[in-house]
Amino acid sequence: MFLIDSILIDERIITDQFLCDTQQCKGACCTLSGGGGAPLRESEVRQIESALPHALTYLTNESAEYIRVHGFVQTNDDGSLETHCIDNTDCVFVYYDNNIAKCSLEKAYNNELTTFKKPISCHLFPLRVRNFGGDFLSYEPFDECHEAIENGKKNNVAIVHFLKEPIIRLYGEQWYNRLLTHAQSSMTSSGEIV
Repeated sequence: MFLIDSILIDERIITDQFLCDTQQCKGACCTLSGGGGAPLRESEVRQIESALPHALTYLTNESAEYIRVHGFVQTNDDGSLETHCIDNTDCVFVYYDNNIAKCSLEKAYNNELTTFKKPISCHLFPLRVRNFGGDFLSYEPFDECHEAIENGKKNNVAIVHFLKEPIIRLYGEQWYNRLLTHAQSSMTSSGEIV
């Protein structure tokens, strides 16, 4: 682990490879069993509320009705927020495209109907932001990510490059450039290229 500013970073973010392959995993990160959906920040709840009318148009009637009845957010015992899941698996924002689970929020964003792409926890996956008195950016792939890890190795795509956009979204471009500088100096000293 290493620090940039007050943010603690899992070293594997710059050493390991990862490249999503949804043809293989079928969007498994959006459909995991257990009942808990995507972690949300309070500020994201308002952003999702604004994007919701557009996202609803891509959902099944069942999902849209679930959101109308139960809402899209739930509060955990510790006060943290997350999206609801239907039948303890699918995030309420999931729609299917050729049997691949995709995000209706992201589809509305990609179609330029909203300015909110998706929760930062989803955008950063398989990275998680934990708290140790400050942010701790950790790498936490699921078993379902095996193909993404192999795909990253095959294409030589480090996590730090694969997740450039969400890292910049969270911490800014200047911070990301400092992360890259650390990665390059670390890899150069170990004889590897990033």
